[in-house]
Amino acid sequence: MARWSVVVGVAVFAIKWTAWRLTGSVAIYSDALESIVNIVAAVAALLALSVAVRPADATHPFGHTKAEYFSAVIEGALILFAAFEMMRTAWGRFADPQPFDQPALGLALVALAGGVMAGWAWLLLAQGRRSRSPALVADAWHLLSDVISTAGVLLGATLAWVLSWWWLDPVVAVLVAINVLWIGLGLVRRSVGGLMDEALPPDEVARIRRTIEANLDGALEYHDLRTRSAGPRAFVEFHLVVPGRMSVEEAHAITDRLERALAEAVPGAVAVIHVEPENEAIHSGPYKL
Repeated sequence: MARWSVVVGVAVFAIKWTAWRLTGSVAIYSDALESIVNIVAAVAALLALSVAVRPADATHPFGHTKAEYFSAVIEGALILFAAFEMMRTAWGRFADPQPFDQPALGLALVALAGGVMAGWAWLLLAQGRRSRSPALVADAWHLLSDVISTAGVLLGATLAWVLSWWWLDPVVAVLVAINVLWIGLGLVRRSVGGLMDEALPPDEVARIRRTIEANLDGALEYHDLRTRSAGPRAFVEFHLVVPGRMSVEEAHAITDRLERALAEAVPGAVAVIHVEPENEAIHSGPYKL
């Protein structure tokens, strides 16, 4: 799908660029500028995914899945650059508002580009969530931000044309830039969180806890639960306390059961379980069962 994102991005950019050339609207120019970022971001996602799918090796024993976060960080930075460029361009037009050339055809092309982008963004988002791919999800959210921008541009440019409020054109461009800036900041924050081994979202941690607690038969408790993610993989670590007289074989059977249950509850989860005797049990603290 990353390859098709490049194709769709180029097609949408061509449509928006044509619309800008027809109208001269600074708002449509800003929208077309963001589409250039979409193309570069799609290429970055494609390269990152080609690295992320490589299997683990001697120098990367945990795999290459974090490569996707670099793509997401680059995409977030490009979004921020586009937002500032939009504001810079709009600022110059405030002093010299200009009417549009061929507004009907230009706005029709903008609507077409927005529809194409909306459909593709939802497909990418669904696929990214199913495969737990930060790069695809980041690309989808970026495209959805572009759809919102395009809708705002279409509405504002139409009002400017119908009412001859040509000053509205740069105002819409600034509003679009602010929206893009906000989304870009959020994307960078989430991507950096992944690179910094941020814990899984609270709902996934709660699901992991429920899964562990439902499969503890034979064990006494668990504690020191830690989670992190790397691309589509979720890593879960915790200490499992078992009776001191339990055999290694019995303890191993419990850990096998827990690992299978966690892999079913959180697709792509890799569990590391440290088995301890009962004298290591914790009777207070946030991780007590």
